[in-house]
Amino acid sequence: MKKGVFANPTIFAATTLTGTIIGAGILGIPYTLAKAGFLYGLLVIIAIGLAFILLNLFMGEVVLRTNKLHQLTGYAELYLGKWGKRIMFFAMIFSLYGALIAYVIGEGAVLHTLFGVGAPWMFSLLFFAVTSFIVYRGVHTASIMELIMISLLVIVVTIIGVFSLDKITLQNLQGFSLRSFFLPYGVAVFAYSGLVAVPEMREVLGKNVKKMRKAIIIGSSIPVIIYVLFSLIVVGVVGASNFELLQSNDRIATVALSLYAHPIMGGLANILAFLSMFTSFLTIALALVWMYHYDYGISRSLSLGLTLILPLIVGLLNIASFIQVLGVTGAIAGGIQSGFAVLMFWLAKKKGTRKPEYTLGNHYLLGGIFILLFLFGVFFEIFGGML
Repeated sequence: MKKGVFANPTIFAATTLTGTIIGAGILGIPYTLAKAGFLYGLLVIIAIGLAFILLNLFMGEVVLRTNKLHQLTGYAELYLGKWGKRIMFFAMIFSLYGALIAYVIGEGAVLHTLFGVGAPWMFSLLFFAVTSFIVYRGVHTASIMELIMISLLVIVVTIIGVFSLDKITLQNLQGFSLRSFFLPYGVAVFAYSGLVAVPEMREVLGKNVKKMRKAIIIGSSIPVIIYVLFSLIVVGVVGASNFELLQSNDRIATVALSLYAHPIMGGLANILAFLSMFTSFLTIALALVWMYHYDYGISRSLSLGLTLILPLIVGLLNIASFIQVLGVTGAIAGGIQSGFAVLMFWLAKKKGTRKPEYTLGNHYLLGGIFILLFLFGVFFEIFGGML
């Protein structure tokens, strides 16, 4: 008989969401905060984190107002029509495959750095084999792994913080750069994007679906706390000037800590990177399987193949770099998905076929602000370089 946290569906559901949210984005946030100015960047990270708590609650109400279980594309079709499904399908494919490819590449590099033997592609293949087996086993096994990994993630961040207290320089936390004003935005949106996990939370909760609201709040809040603490540590230790000394592809938190902090922190930082990408891979892969299976009626075995083959091929062939993949899948896909979540939330209140276990106000003002911000983010990501 399962006891303790392993018998608590609320914790399971919350870690499903947290495990999806915390991924490669945590590795990019510190550099953007150091570049733009820590205090300003911190406000951006906290504000976007709070916005995504509400967005996830919006999506939770959409899920609970719908009788049949879907992924984001299915809900988009129900409440936004065929055009909504097509655009959401593009956004999901764009973001989810991009993230999975990035994780296959990134985990290979991280594990190779940790063990120092073989080649990165060997560790990418090993990582892919283990995570694919967990995805094959289904959502319950993935939730157990996410609970374990998130617990380890919190422990690792705490240890890094203890070892870093005497190395944090207050000067590194000062300053502001107007030229980098928008830099934290895209990475933050990528780092908090986890809407695809909300439908899975309903299945994890099962008969305890009344705990959905609580699970969403917990699962959305944990990343905010971890991002703030981790960024404080990394920026305080490394600083903007040291980040600038690195090559563009090396300006990630784990690499910076390996070079500029206590030797033991390099290993811990790479363990942190491994854990964060591991948990995200599980839930994102499950979300794609669900989309193909539930929303398009494809068999589960073929859905697994469609989900996993492309990341394996692109990841092993190293067609694109880790940083390039993250850059492409950031503000554009995340902005589209989040803006659509607001529209679906409004329409589900009118067209929903089920009484939800919780309900929020209409939030027209906040929702409208969110949509405008996400549209601006998409526009800036596409055309910002031309301005």
